[in-house]
Amino acid sequence: MSARVPDRVGVIGGGRMGAGIAHAFLMAGASVTVVERDVDSVAAADERVLRSVRASIERGASTPSRAAHATEEWNELAGCGLVIEAVPEDRILKSEALARAESLLGDDAVLATNTSSISIDDLGAALQRPQSFLGMHFFNPVPPSALVELVIGRSTASETAARAQGWVEAIGKTAVTVKDSPGFASSRLGVLLGLEAIRMVEAGVATAEDIDTAMVLGYGHPVGPLKLSDQVGLDVRLGIAEYLYEHLGERFEPPELLRRMVSEGRLGRKTGSGFYEWPDGVATGQERR
Repeated sequence: MSARVPDRVGVIGGGRMGAGIAHAFLMAGASVTVVERDVDSVAAADERVLRSVRASIERGASTPSRAAHATEEWNELAGCGLVIEAVPEDRILKSEALARAESLLGDDAVLATNTSSISIDDLGAALQRPQSFLGMHFFNPVPPSALVELVIGRSTASETAARAQGWVEAIGKTAVTVKDSPGFASSRLGVLLGLEAIRMVEAGVATAEDIDTAMVLGYGHPVGPLKLSDQVGLDVRLGIAEYLYEHLGERFEPPELLRRMVSEGRLGRKTGSGFYEWPDGVATGQERR
């Protein structure tokens, strides 16, 4: 590894993504603080991180030398060298969380957002130190994923980008760097493929399972676009699609099937049902509609 992670790392939001990010930095030697909104969310975040660490140890990883804990106290972010915001994909919610975190950090700290589509320049507009802000887009699930997409805004300092790249290497992942643009590189391409796959199911071209098999066996994708959509969350897919539709045009217009499934609460893995059934979080086959 060419760099060390910061001694202290903060994560705002302890859901599946936030807990995964916390896990990555904890296993690389950082002390990690996860900020959540209430007592129940704090307990859930602690359990997610603990479960993820246990799974890594069972696969042969060393027990981390530092600790991670969740808290409601934002003041515990003070002194962190890096804080990564990982709240739901909502521009206002993210902007508020980033501004609150920035007010607690030292001038040398880096502030990052895990957004998968929202403009870094828009999110950084209200910050006092936009030169220390960038996107660090992790992929779900974080622990086994090899990629982090670094998104550079107009105000992001080259030193900030270089430090972030070193930290990505230090947690054992590979960084790709893109300029701020709607959907960046990964979401823009991945969502477009996923939306077209949903349109094919909607039109009766093929089953979700056969479409996914075609992409896995024919193109070498590790997982098909519909199963991946289930894993990410169909509500998340819809939110990103709506944002890209607004900024990039009709090729990102969400299919009616996607809107209907979200309105019915069939969000994929996290609700147990989407394009596949997910009892106990494991896909068992295509859902019959």
